[in-house]
Amino acid sequence: MTNPALEEALASFDTIEKTYVAALQKKGLVFAERGSHEERVAQLHAQLKERGAQFRNAGASIRTGWLSKACVECTGMNGSETFSTTFKCHRDCYFCFNYNLGDYEKYVREGCPWEEELQAAYEASGGKMAVLGLTGGEPLLNLEDSLHFLQRAGELFPQAHKRMYTSGDLLTEDGAQRLAQAGLTEMRFSIKQDDPADRRETVLAKMKMATAYIPDVVVEMPIIPGTKDSMKEWMLRFEENGIKGMNLLEFCFPFHSWDEFAKRGFTLKNPPFPEMFDYGYSGGLAVAGSEELALELMVWALDAGLSFGMHYCSLENKHRSEIRQLNEPARRVHPIFEFDEGDFFIKTAKVFGPDRDAARQLLADAGCRDVVEDEDDQTIAFPPRFANLFSTSPVQVMMAYNVLDKDEHGRFLREVALKPYRG
Repeated sequence: MTNPALEEALASFDTIEKTYVAALQKKGLVFAERGSHEERVAQLHAQLKERGAQFRNAGASIRTGWLSKACVECTGMNGSETFSTTFKCHRDCYFCFNYNLGDYEKYVREGCPWEEELQAAYEASGGKMAVLGLTGGEPLLNLEDSLHFLQRAGELFPQAHKRMYTSGDLLTEDGAQRLAQAGLTEMRFSIKQDDPADRRETVLAKMKMATAYIPDVVVEMPIIPGTKDSMKEWMLRFEENGIKGMNLLEFCFPFHSWDEFAKRGFTLKNPPFPEMFDYGYSGGLAVAGSEELALELMVWALDAGLSFGMHYCSLENKHRSEIRQLNEPARRVHPIFEFDEGDFFIKTAKVFGPDRDAARQLLADAGCRDVVEDEDDQTIAFPPRFANLFSTSPVQVMMAYNVLDKDEHGRFLREVALKPYRG
């Protein structure tokens, strides 16, 4: 039986995605074939599950072994915030996200208002913050500013886990000691694969030195397609240097310097997002092939017996944090909606068009009284927990994904995706 109402609803979401991709293609961006990565990713997921990997946040985050408290709280609700003392950096990475941030040039010249921001965070949280981060730019361009930040953060949030992001270039043994004494718990090194050999060795040596002073030394780096062999060499060196964990980030195009990506032959993941939404994260769009390589490296590292913890953090996982923050206030907005503890979307089940008559009867027989009908859309919406009633029925149940959005009139639930219920 055809279902024009359902077909029209699905077509509307398809049009949104196609329009978005077409607009970027007109600007010269190149997307991979739609869905071309999905089969390989599914295979790698299966291999990682066989090896005991933990899938978090509905599969957007995958970890083995140790995981930083900061990564746990990124999508948690105990308080996590990251600050910068400056956007100035002695590096100029073509994939840097900072160019997307507001007042970028000003904060390069003048430094960031971290003291006011830290005080505001204290007042907003009542002094309860589980994790604080210090990034840049390069925070070690001015060690004294970084120490000042840690000192003030320690006064306001004495129990918070405190981490720093750095290239590692400017770290000294005296600096590592002073940072540890100031309360730094975790140092994340961002390794640059295209560095000359001598610079790489310098950073590796500083990483090893840091393990003597900083409790948690972590490598965090984007996984760039085409670098499998060099990444294996890097990871063996990380093991030698005694790091505690590694964050394998999905490589992203941050909406600038496309020519740098194009000349390296990169294309963009397609579809760009599993659920289309105007995300605020500055990371941009995922590069095709990065996810597959990250997962392949995790499988290889597990088989090779590397001991440090690994965490694959996808672009989608970055969005998970944003979606949770947006949707928490609407967790109990209405009985037909349920907050998904995995991906943090607010969901409702729907049936369309001619399926409504059978759905009404099944729901009534099951005692479901929380039902909303919309004659214009020809839908019946009901709580997702009743969707399994239809497991042996020909009725097609769809799951609607919603985000608590806002405009000049106030807050409202925006439906951002419609997907078949899989049970």
